[in-house]
Amino acid sequence: MFAVEVRDHIMIAHSLPRPVFGPAQGMHGATFVVDAAFFTADLDEDGLAVDIGLAMQVLGEVLKPLNYQNLDEVEEFAGKVTTTEFLAKFIFDQLAKAIAGGRLGDGSGRIRRLKVMLHESHTARGWYEADL
Repeated sequence: MFAVEVRDHIMIAHSLPRPVFGPAQGMHGATFVVDAAFFTADLDEDGLAVDIGLAMQVLGEVLKPLNYQNLDEVEEFAGKVTTTEFLAKFIFDQLAKAIAGGRLGDGSGRIRRLKVMLHESHTARGWYEADL
């Protein structure tokens, strides 16, 4: 498999209101570094798996509505626990919709797998990965 991976980040606030989260039950901020990897089985005639510029643009567009938001107030997340893993799947789903819609250009149809990783810190990260 070939892959192109791009990176961006978001700054959010949220609470994780369950006892298992200890002090993170209270409101706190997080800056997530977000990596998105697009996997293809082959390259196009230009030697590309995916147009890296389009991949960066689409990831930025997917992240923009989350940036600087209190996730506890985002209607779409009502009743959800916005863990790192949950957010990785949410971003994955948004990117998958963009891929299905051809937003990554001609390479959209070649993408077979997608991985979205959120880095909570230099020591912890979570991700969601699946075939498309």
